[in-house]
Amino acid sequence: MDRNSRMLVLIKILHTIIWMIFVGIIFYIVYSGATGEITTFTWIAIALIIGEGLVLAIFKMYCPLTVWARKYSDSKAENFDIYLPEWLAKYNKVIFTSIFLAGLILVLWRQFF
Repeated sequence: MDRNSRMLVLIKILHTIIWMIFVGIIFYIVYSGATGEITTFTWIAIALIIGEGLVLAIFKMYCPLTVWARKYSDSKAENFDIYLPEWLAKYNKVIFTSIFLAGLILVLWRQFF
């Protein structure tokens, strides 16, 4: 395995781990809203997801790890930079933004109404 291939594998592993953490955070927000167990951690989780959104906006809706991985691959596959099925990599932002917004609405509803 050459250096580029090794770097791409390392980026894919890192990207997948970070993705799993953020998915866990999103589902924690949904859980908090669904159960009404809203704590400081809920608000920290919301801030982290909003922060992630700002980072994506800065990088023109690409994860910085995707930008980095581009240096090591010419692949046009949606999942060239992460260990996810291609369909999930393609629709990742739409799926998890929707889930986050649902969770955020639940949290806000429970907190303020």
